[in-house]
Amino acid sequence: MSNTVSAEWLHERLNHTEIVIADCRFLLGKSAAGKEAYEAGHLPGAVYFDLEQDLSDAIGVHGGRHPLPDTNQLSAKLGDAGIDESKIVVVYDDQGGAMASRLWWILKYYGHPQVYLLDGGLSRWKSQGFELTKEVSSVKGSTFVPQLQEGLLLDAQEVKQRLDRSDTQLIDSREEKRYLGLEEPIDRIAGHIPGAVNHFWKNAFTAEGELKESGELKAIFHELDASKEIIVYCGSGVTACPNVLALTEAGFTNVKLYGGSWSDWVSYPDNPIETGTGKAERRGKEQ
Repeated sequence: MSNTVSAEWLHERLNHTEIVIADCRFLLGKSAAGKEAYEAGHLPGAVYFDLEQDLSDAIGVHGGRHPLPDTNQLSAKLGDAGIDESKIVVVYDDQGGAMASRLWWILKYYGHPQVYLLDGGLSRWKSQGFELTKEVSSVKGSTFVPQLQEGLLLDAQEVKQRLDRSDTQLIDSREEKRYLGLEEPIDRIAGHIPGAVNHFWKNAFTAEGELKESGELKAIFHELDASKEIIVYCGSGVTACPNVLALTEAGFTNVKLYGGSWSDWVSYPDNPIETGTGKAERRGKEQ
């Protein structure tokens, strides 16, 4: 089955008790906006997960701007939301899947067998004339037991060890200007991890925020070798997740996330960086 479900599919099953809908709307720089949007109107029965409060841990010296959450804490929240291995989880946002894909990936990493992105998100739902509600439904809690799929996640040291390996491919999911090092509006150093190729995550989606067909996705990622390991990163590990989803949809099976991503990479002074299409360089300790 695909990693997405349509608005029509979900609307037909709104009252099915085995389905849990998760609203993941969030605006960077406006941390309260997502919850406020949820309170103003959301899919019937949806529960809310906040990128920074629920789906990220506190920022430290390393780990990037959005470190992955503590497993026990998030598992408790998932259980409180009624999510366990028997449930079908549908995640959505109104940012083309950028935020919802974070929860999609985490649940995959936690070993959940049935999690899907609402294709087209809230915009598609509304365009079909489907209802929204301000009502916060009472949820029957459950127990979520994570079964971590360790092979799906890499840290900075593991990525660094792979830089010169011919069986590994790196994908930078940020906009081209950031990848090339021409500008860096968020992180303190510009550039990319040596050897990475650029695939801006939005290119896998239509202008309406729907995931492109598998044939189109295969064409987008045509230069990648499916027999090799693929490591995906972005600025902080969030918008790399829609690329992981797109690669999975295109048939790639050995796809891993560098959780800390660029913001973690540059927190290590000895890590090499690359700008443009030039050679890698090492930074001095002062940086």
